[in-house]
Amino acid sequence: MSVIRLENVTKKYGDALIFREIYFRLSQGERIALIGRNGAGKSTVFKLILGQEEPTSGKVEVDPGARIGYFSQFSELHGRLSAQQELELCFEEAARIERELQEIAERLGEAADDGEMETLLARQAELFERMEHIDGWNVPVEIDTVLTKLGFGERSRHQPVDELSGGWRNRAALAKMLVQRPDVVLLDEPTNYLDIEGIAWLEQWLHRFGGAMILISHDREFIDKAATQIVEIENYHFHPYEGNYTDYIRKKKLRRKELVRQFEWEEELLLMEAEGIEDRASRKSAKDRLSRKLADSKKRVEPHPVNVLITDIYERLRFPDKLCEVKAIGQRYEGREIFKGVSFDIQKEDRLVIAGPNGSGKSTLIKALTGEEKPATGEVVWERGVEFAYFNRMWAELDPKDTVSHAVNTYGLGLDAPRKKVNKFLSMLQFSEADLSKPTGSLSGGQKARVALAKCLLSGAAVVILDEPTNHLDLTSIQVMEQALIHFPGAVVTVSHDRFFIDKIGTKMLAFDPETGVSERSL
Repeated sequence: MSVIRLENVTKKYGDALIFREIYFRLSQGERIALIGRNGAGKSTVFKLILGQEEPTSGKVEVDPGARIGYFSQFSELHGRLSAQQELELCFEEAARIERELQEIAERLGEAADDGEMETLLARQAELFERMEHIDGWNVPVEIDTVLTKLGFGERSRHQPVDELSGGWRNRAALAKMLVQRPDVVLLDEPTNYLDIEGIAWLEQWLHRFGGAMILISHDREFIDKAATQIVEIENYHFHPYEGNYTDYIRKKKLRRKELVRQFEWEEELLLMEAEGIEDRASRKSAKDRLSRKLADSKKRVEPHPVNVLITDIYERLRFPDKLCEVKAIGQRYEGREIFKGVSFDIQKEDRLVIAGPNGSGKSTLIKALTGEEKPATGEVVWERGVEFAYFNRMWAELDPKDTVSHAVNTYGLGLDAPRKKVNKFLSMLQFSEADLSKPTGSLSGGQKARVALAKCLLSGAAVVILDEPTNHLDLTSIQVMEQALIHFPGAVVTVSHDRFFIDKIGTKMLAFDPETGVSERSL
């Protein structure tokens, strides 16, 4: 039985069509991942289900008995309660039963007669049965497990939520949603602030979860492990693909081939129709031209346009073999040692991934590399003339009055590369012609991230430094970034928990472990 139904739904914002005539069903146990370009309408689907918006036409139905759990990448708890206390509020019935059981235990020692004793024992038995039914005895363990797996230590779980950073408040909101045991979970980028251990635990939680799920995520490995069906929003319609992300890639490729074949047959039919009108000689030459064209297209294997463009832009870049050396650096905050004795070098064509649990010191190392903070011990030595491009800094320093086109075309490689090539690169990052003239101050957070990414990739610097870059991008932009990083002739240093991204671009890893320290290994 379906718990969510979209019947002939069309959605517009003014004259802008988002999707039209959508039919969609979500049944218990289904695990659906929604994918599509930015602006395709993924988050709009959630708003329609939650009743935050109405469809332009059609209807959206949600089973009235279904409890919906919603988590957004922008979800944040607020207030003076701690994350621990917020989760405890979700089990108020268990807490109330425990309080009453405690009162009964005290009264049993003071019972005046057998009648009162029997009444108290009967009520105690009722409460024990109810506690078993709601699994109330397991509440402390459940709360501790969720908070621990999502990275909360003893201090952070008892801090007032308002004293936590946005990322930690976001994680606390995820923890609260999970312990509420909904029938349906709507997850919008749930892995953004999780480390690899937290992501793996969330995958296990979803495997145990008996309800239904709709997921929006850029994390391809997470989609691969969590979803059993992919629904792509493309050309204003839903296109379902049974299976996980790997299955989707294979089936989408087959679907594209089928569309090409269909197009070729339509072209053939149009040609045959023209032949019925033209004279015999004209028909023969047209058929010959079509035959030659089809034969040539089958023989020719064109490289991917994104790779042609990127290699063309990067072809003049030349860098020395050694770019930077990190010599036994260490860092401390408020008397607490973050890391010590970390040594490594950065060579041309290195793709260094910095990985480890949240709070282990990865971002602190990036700050030492970029000069934002001076290490307490050791030193970072950049080779003479070597420059780096830091994604977070590029984003923070965007001029809100600057247009997208001007911001990228007047910086680094954009100064010398033909404007047409740079704008083509921006189009691959999903900037339309109209977007190019927009001031960056009017852009969404994801669009600003793509401008900063374009500036990094086209900076001409020898080293590109990225701190969780896939958190801010959609799948298409991630794929373009990966191709650019693969072909980049310099070095890349990135902090990431995105396992698909790590496997695709990484050549070596600097792993942070709270127990054993920092170690380097090849990938």
